[in-house]
Amino acid sequence: MRPGELHERHRAALPAWLSLYYERPIELVRGEGFRVWDSEGNEYLDFFGGIVTTISGHAVPEIVEAVKEQAERILHSSTLYLIESQVRLAEKLISLSPISGEQKVFFVGSGSEANEAALLFATQYRGSSEVIALRGSYHGGSFGTMGITGQSSWRPTPRTALDVSYAMPPHRSYSPLYGRFGDPEELARACAEDVRSLIETSTTGRVAAFIAEPIQGVGGFIELPPAYLSRVKEILEEHGVLFVSDEVQTAFGRTGSHFWGIERSGVEPDLITMAKGLGNGLAIGAVMGRAEVIDSLSPKLHISTFGGNPVSTAGALANLEYILENDLQRNAEEVGSYLKERLLGLAAEHASVGEVRGRGLMLAVELVREGAPDPQAAAAFMEACRERGVLVGKGGLKGNAIRISPPLTVTREAAEEAARVFDEALSSVEAGERVV
Repeated sequence: MRPGELHERHRAALPAWLSLYYERPIELVRGEGFRVWDSEGNEYLDFFGGIVTTISGHAVPEIVEAVKEQAERILHSSTLYLIESQVRLAEKLISLSPISGEQKVFFVGSGSEANEAALLFATQYRGSSEVIALRGSYHGGSFGTMGITGQSSWRPTPRTALDVSYAMPPHRSYSPLYGRFGDPEELARACAEDVRSLIETSTTGRVAAFIAEPIQGVGGFIELPPAYLSRVKEILEEHGVLFVSDEVQTAFGRTGSHFWGIERSGVEPDLITMAKGLGNGLAIGAVMGRAEVIDSLSPKLHISTFGGNPVSTAGALANLEYILENDLQRNAEEVGSYLKERLLGLAAEHASVGEVRGRGLMLAVELVREGAPDPQAAAAFMEACRERGVLVGKGGLKGNAIRISPPLTVTREAAEEAARVFDEALSSVEAGERVV
């Protein structure tokens, strides 16, 4: 089917608010490693990975075979029955966890559900409905997670099931304190003290949880400095508040330097949420953390129809083993460091680049015009990249941050190929060219 015809049918049958990239949307029909093909036969470097999800790459034989073998036996049973792959996956995750002590894992179908579950556990455990989230955060598309998302463009309703206060991360996009401190660590500590102020002035003092992404994903790949997170953790411990690390985008070696994004800060969270890269595209998410918190759910009997189903857990286990056996974290560090250096070089050559940020293979290029966010430039840049065979994403409060997150199997040669395209695309944008 031609893309134009499929687009018309999409608009007729699906919600008008369902976003599509590009002026002429494309259908991806095949993938192999870090390359994909659309329905018209055009080949692309996949440098967004299905929204930071395809972590091991497309059509990985080991993962495909695990899914196929399980699908041939049984597709579904529910948590009312024992599922071996579910138990094995939970055990594997706990063995890799940065959290100490007895732990448990609860499986769900997505990152939104994982964050919903984590908040449920935290509020039950603490006997409180109060939560602290961050400005610029994004925690999901469900009603509850939209209520703790710190971006108005992702909150269609002001209603929320929780009592939420928003702290300021130490970044110029979200903190009015930016620019008042010469030392970035001083800014980080000052913003951390804002969390103390929130607890003492804007809550009852008995907050259930603080939830944060170590690197804000939809917020534009903005990293929370270790000095900020470590000080926040100290303040939370003073008040008995749980720390939830939203690792939906940062887990499994994506950041290169560590397996979990939170590890760089040296902070030990109470709960970790995950999805996306866990299944490499399969619908699966999970909450992992202190057993006493997860076991606090009341009433004591509960089920999940689809959480941890046999196919998803079999595929996720194969994916996790593939990441570890092939040391994809190391590749993310090496190729990501090289690509970031190339991006920093482009920033020195192109006035439209306001900032390059991120770690590993979770990188962002913020586009500006005379120092102000330029979302039109970001849209034009994406079109120019697509025309030249590279797919990237975007984010940020103003929609002007280009998000780059290829599979962790990507090679240095592919990164160089993409960097050349980025250079051409920036020149095209700055020249005012328009791709049609």
